[in-house]
Amino acid sequence: MIAAPAAAGRAFGAAKKRVAAVVTEYRRDSHADVIVGRLLEGYEYDGQRRPPGVRVVSMYTDQVPGNDMSRALAARYDVKVCPTVREALTLGQDKLAVDAVVLIGEHGSYPLNDKRQKLYPRYRLYQQVVDVFRRSGRAVPVYCDKHLSTEWTEAKRMYEEARELRFPLMAGSSLPVTWRRPPLELDPGAPVERAVTVFYSDKEAYGFHALEALECMVERRQGGETGIAAVECLEGPAVWSWTDANAWAGRLLEAAVARSETRKAGPPRENAPAPILFRLEYRSGLAAAVYLLDGYCRDCTFAAAIRGRSEPAATEIWLQPGRPFSHFSALVHYIEQMIGTGREPYPPERTLLTTGALAALMNSRGNRIETPYLDVTYREPSGSLFARGPVPALESSR
Repeated sequence: MIAAPAAAGRAFGAAKKRVAAVVTEYRRDSHADVIVGRLLEGYEYDGQRRPPGVRVVSMYTDQVPGNDMSRALAARYDVKVCPTVREALTLGQDKLAVDAVVLIGEHGSYPLNDKRQKLYPRYRLYQQVVDVFRRSGRAVPVYCDKHLSTEWTEAKRMYEEARELRFPLMAGSSLPVTWRRPPLELDPGAPVERAVTVFYSDKEAYGFHALEALECMVERRQGGETGIAAVECLEGPAVWSWTDANAWAGRLLEAAVARSETRKAGPPRENAPAPILFRLEYRSGLAAAVYLLDGYCRDCTFAAAIRGRSEPAATEIWLQPGRPFSHFSALVHYIEQMIGTGREPYPPERTLLTTGALAALMNSRGNRIETPYLDVTYREPSGSLFARGPVPALESSR
């Protein structure tokens, strides 16, 4: 039996928890930079400048590009750069010697598979972390950036290992906790009937963010989350053929893009040369659609049809378009909170479900795929977690 991490106070106490950072690469504007950088240097959140609430004591970088930042920062902040994941977690001792692990498997030079997915070693690095936990007879909180894996079987195993070894697991995108304009939060138990999310860019890396934005909203619906029964990915003209045949989708698409601050003049179909649509059939009966409209907009918006309301509920899920990428500050705030309290701020089942949905969508290629294995059930987090404070100003340099 692995000992569970003891509950503790907030991370901002006198004795800072020690963190091992395990990253694929650390260069300017990488996820390592915008996440670990805040853990090292502090950040602005909720209108206040916050010093680091934890202490990064070690770091493993899977790759070291020519523009690497990790070595200079490690020297500045007295961080031990380690040649292996195991040493980063044990600090060269026999057993686990840190209080938490931040795993960022995003960015770096890695091969692509036949679906054009970059094969980041999230699963491999996670297994090395878990191996240290098993050998030490002790586990600590883990944050795993973005989706868990390109493969459902690997993602499910990662989740199951966290539950088996009883360590808090936080994962996923920064979108669920960033600002919303207007600050929309659906009431728990809301009778959501249909939902649409709009984003941009590529099918996998940004498609995942869009799925997380959708899920953090619809998980609050009546009955809670019970999973996804089937998915389908459409591309090109098929996107608009399907939209024309489903009036609800066109109506919610219009409501969602009306919240966009970056949309071009004219309809989406005239400005998005290569549209992508994720169609999701939830086990509860909810129907949802995710549009990736590169060329038309550069932000994320959401709209939902709620029984009893004449107009859709809609909002922009706001991302700061340049440095200091302040939408990551809320994410880092909750990472520190998890490390300090030993409790997950929101359910990792959300990211398990979005990871599985994305994996199926990448296999769809215009075909409907049934997903009986995505019977992921959970309840929404208590309280509202998205950012509400003022937005820090953009920086010209850092």
